[in-house]
Amino acid sequence: MNIRSKVWLALSLVLIVSIPLAACTTPTPEVVTEREIVTQVVTEVVTQEVEVEVEREVIVTPTPVPTTRTGAWLDEVVFSVVDADAVVTQLEAAAIDIYASALSSADKAAIEEAGLNYGLSNGLYYELTFNPVGPTFEGTGKLNPFSSQAIRHAMNWLIDRDYINQEVYAGGALPKYTSMVTQFPTYTEFVDTVRAIEAELAFNPEMAEEVITAEMEAMGATMENGLWMYEGEPVTLIFLIRNDSDGTRVPIGDYIANQLESIGFTVDRQYKRSSEASPLWVSGNPNDGLWHIYTGAWSATIIDRDEGDNFQFFDSPNSAYGFSPLWQAFDAAITPEYKQVADDLAYNTFTSLDERTEAMQQALQMAADLAIHVWLIDGKGYSPYNQNVEVGYDLAAGIDGAQIWPYTLRFADQEGGRMAWGQPDLFVDPWNPLAGSNWAFDQAAIRATQTGGVMYDPYTGLVWPLRLESATVTARQGLPIGQTLDWLTLEFEPEIVVPDDALVDWDAENQVFLTAAEAFTETQTADLKVEVVYPSDMYDTVKWHDGSNISAADFMTYMIMQFDPGTEGSAIFDESQVGSVEAFKSQFKGFKITSTDPLTIEFYQLGFQLDAELNVAANTGFPQYNYGEMGWHQIAVANRADAASELAYSADKADASEIEWMSFIGGPSMEILKAQLDSATAEGYIPYEPTLSQYLTPEEVASRYENLANWYNEQGHFHLGTGPYYVDRVFLTEKTLTLHRFADYPDLANRWSTFGTPKLVEAELDGPGQVTIGEEATFDVFVTFEGEPYPQAEIKDVKYLVFDANREVVATGSAEAVADGQYQIVLSADITNQLEAGANLLEVAAV
Repeated sequence: MNIRSKVWLALSLVLIVSIPLAACTTPTPEVVTEREIVTQVVTEVVTQEVEVEVEREVIVTPTPVPTTRTGAWLDEVVFSVVDADAVVTQLEAAAIDIYASALSSADKAAIEEAGLNYGLSNGLYYELTFNPVGPTFEGTGKLNPFSSQAIRHAMNWLIDRDYINQEVYAGGALPKYTSMVTQFPTYTEFVDTVRAIEAELAFNPEMAEEVITAEMEAMGATMENGLWMYEGEPVTLIFLIRNDSDGTRVPIGDYIANQLESIGFTVDRQYKRSSEASPLWVSGNPNDGLWHIYTGAWSATIIDRDEGDNFQFFDSPNSAYGFSPLWQAFDAAITPEYKQVADDLAYNTFTSLDERTEAMQQALQMAADLAIHVWLIDGKGYSPYNQNVEVGYDLAAGIDGAQIWPYTLRFADQEGGRMAWGQPDLFVDPWNPLAGSNWAFDQAAIRATQTGGVMYDPYTGLVWPLRLESATVTARQGLPIGQTLDWLTLEFEPEIVVPDDALVDWDAENQVFLTAAEAFTETQTADLKVEVVYPSDMYDTVKWHDGSNISAADFMTYMIMQFDPGTEGSAIFDESQVGSVEAFKSQFKGFKITSTDPLTIEFYQLGFQLDAELNVAANTGFPQYNYGEMGWHQIAVANRADAASELAYSADKADASEIEWMSFIGGPSMEILKAQLDSATAEGYIPYEPTLSQYLTPEEVASRYENLANWYNEQGHFHLGTGPYYVDRVFLTEKTLTLHRFADYPDLANRWSTFGTPKLVEAELDGPGQVTIGEEATFDVFVTFEGEPYPQAEIKDVKYLVFDANREVVATGSAEAVADGQYQIVLSADITNQLEAGANLLEVAAV
């Protein structure tokens, strides 16, 4: 009997469908006693069709609505903190209009029963972050078991991820063992490697206890009356358990604490909101010994088409999170080999796909071995909102993490209005664009205040021009770069020479760029040249929220700040920025402003993204920093405060210098920044004057400082952007914030209303539910959209995996394309001969 398994999903994510196989042998008169287990016929068990369907499609306005309104559809968005267990009630009572953060799959039924709409997200995932310093903490002298790599690694075996999924997420999530998101393309690309790691790290509490016991004894601990003791005291693990967000980390934390207690540890369970925990694990010194484990959760902000940069981000001090003292402490744990591979993958500095494949396979195993993070769950999030609300959202990031939300959020059939937005927390860490808060709750609001050069497509992860007008990508001949969208140009050349006058490095002491001719004695070449062109009217139409027109000086300052904070000799030198700057320089080959009107910039680099569009996204030069936008005049004021050791951009420098972590929106930073603004105004101060004086006039300098002073006097903060909303009112203690429509935003409100429903494709796997060991078996995969075959050109690969009855991978490969929407898998006799009688599994992943 043939059986079919069916699934619906947007193909920009990974589409996975599986079919159970009952394996049997062909009966024979000859009795072979040593093979009795495989000479019996196994009865077919699975006889019914299995269907899994996504029940709702993305709800966005399908066609542009005629309007003359510019910027945001709404007049105001009021942010407030709402506990997860009160969300549905507050929505029903119209106390809030939207809860933009994600509730878990366990809450889906309540959302639907209340008649609420919701946005879906597939990029929210949960993990444990360990404090790896030790073996003892300098601050307390107490033992840190997680300074042992072996103990961190063994934690994988102590945790039953399937139990967490069923008990906490009602079976609506997926067990997770690596940083690769299960429904993203990279997972499918390396599914055989990931599956092997999943098997290696599967639940095995006996093995966990054996390894942990040996390591604890080697570290000098003893087991007394069922408790681990060190120097006469119980080994107490301080476990930071988040009790906000979707609420799921409380039961997760309690379960893991119970597991640790079952093998002799004493656990101090500290339940905290994000804003209470962050000063300990993000900005605190890990050697103070104030915590051992943290229940982490991360949210993708785009459909990440290449997750190779995850290794640097999560495990290396060169991470964008390198501003944190914890990430700097990772340097003692990570091996030099892994650190280099992580940097290579972050920038794709490879000459071939084979090199990248090998590096990815190495990094996946290295990360699993290092185990600074133990990955737990890939969740599916549901962000509920009332029926009169419309919003576009990202299939990975949901609503609050999506770049698109500020441009699409509105009341149905209405311009203007005041919308009440709920989320789990706010003002978790100080806001500053260089090294401030990376929390999703803070970034949700910050995202509405900025623009950027490109807009990420919420359904594909590719990009469209937002502020850019055009772009040309020139790649070295032979590089495997492709193009999907027609707004840019992709070209190939045998050799890409870096011009002698390209700016390639920064002299921090003299505050000037070095040209290629000055820095090198030989001609430099690059893998990639990206030319971006901005509109000729940009200097007139694009404004900062304080009324200042954007200028070329903002772009040049952005390029300076890619180097200066992490370069010796800089007035704002920050040790925590050195690694990320050096990693950046390892692939950066130079840039050149070829025209200031219209602004045209060339970028040269080693390494590449496989999508031409994403090479542009990485090289726009727009003054959009890691955590917000920033004009040159804001940087001038902030740099003065940092250089004077009054404030520090990063948490690491603030902790080391015992000064305030800089905030642009409130607290003690305000008086300091205001005093520096007054001084800069009086001096007519030009930051990085040897360079920026070429792009600034005395009139612009005076005007910028005057605008910023007026802004501060009116708004009481220094946070600016060029986005459709500005920060109007801030109440740090009450944790409320009001965003107001920016009237001078140049684009029509309906510009991004054309994002319609994504392609929710249907996949069917058709074939025999029973195969005979040692005989060939054929299966067909059908991929359709609205009943029509899905084009081969839009499917990168259809990979299959065969698991035996013990869920061990016995074979992998790619299905053969037969026609549009049809692929065929042939399991050879050699493959089926590796199966055992019982429930085997064929799994197919299309991407």
